[in-house]
Amino acid sequence: MAARRRKRNSSYFLAGTYFDYPALFLTLFLTVFGLIMVYSASSYVGRMAGDAAYYFKRQGLVALLGVILMVVVSYIRYQKLRYYALLIAVASFLLLMLVHFAGSSENGSTRWLSIAGFTFQPSEIVKVAIVIYMAHVLTNFSRALNNIFDTAKIFAVPIALIIPIAIENLSSAIICGVIMVGMWFIATPKLRYIIIIGIIGVLGVLVFIMKAGYRGNRIDAWLHPETSDNGYQTMQSLYAIGSGGLFGRGLGQSIQKMGFIPEAHNDMIFSVICEEMGIIGGIGLIVVFIMLLWRFRIIAEGAPDRFGSLIVSGIIIHIGFQVVVNMCVVTNIMPNTGVTLPFISYGGSSLLFLLIEVGIVLSVSRQIRPYREKPVKALKEA
Repeated sequence: MAARRRKRNSSYFLAGTYFDYPALFLTLFLTVFGLIMVYSASSYVGRMAGDAAYYFKRQGLVALLGVILMVVVSYIRYQKLRYYALLIAVASFLLLMLVHFAGSSENGSTRWLSIAGFTFQPSEIVKVAIVIYMAHVLTNFSRALNNIFDTAKIFAVPIALIIPIAIENLSSAIICGVIMVGMWFIATPKLRYIIIIGIIGVLGVLVFIMKAGYRGNRIDAWLHPETSDNGYQTMQSLYAIGSGGLFGRGLGQSIQKMGFIPEAHNDMIFSVICEEMGIIGGIGLIVVFIMLLWRFRIIAEGAPDRFGSLIVSGIIIHIGFQVVVNMCVVTNIMPNTGVTLPFISYGGSSLLFLLIEVGIVLSVSRQIRPYREKPVKALKEA
């Protein structure tokens, strides 16, 4: 019997008795809602190019593939990822290097890689890689967390992934850094160390801002959007939110998406949501995100091991921080970063890897034991 149990636990696939259906439903709701809003926000631009549903169709195909992969990943034992944590990190690094030599450029930045006709951003893979790698090392080397120098060694691999991203995409690099530090802080909440790491991180961000002049222009546009030459997108976003009022103009009735907000279906899609559905719709979307992250938190607390808890915590940090950054940019609380709204904004690689992350979370949920089994004696008496 024991040998049979060990054989079952060593297999790659599982069929757990528990499954977090609320998390699955909320994920599917956000994905479907995102498709609706991508169509609404991009239909005018698509119509000018000859197909109003052009962006919707592309996003829909990726969403379908992502959901399939999410379900498949949810049946794979997440513990097996520990064996491939370093391999995934190395493969991600090689893809980042390939971007600098053979990547495609858009809007002045080289962030995309095209393989077999599929274009994606390797930085999205890096986010998943850092979550898996940090969960692995924080589980295996927990004693090293008490020393700042050993902690620096743990950070070496993620930092090697973050630096190439920061050269072209500082916002994604910041997200990766927050994932790295956030997971470390969850594993060992040392306030003194977090202050030191925070200061080093801020200095690093300032170096990359000064290195690229356009990043300084974004700060100027944030502080003075009405007078800055680069404040047009921010002002149009604020106009959209303001004109939506409490209940909005109605689905599909946005005016600002008609060429006023540049690429409204991308990182500024939240402003279109607020214009069409009002402040009530925007708050409703925030509530859905909070519910999803709350379900993830429950899964992290009920995970059968430290690795599972940390990997779900890393995904919570990733999605939660990216949602906050996107909404803060749209409302001009912080400078424009180009960060997409998870599950909602147009972007195939972002949606695909987010759904894969959710698949990992659901894999952890399958191994949760929601109740204790009754002893055999008690069962016989019953």
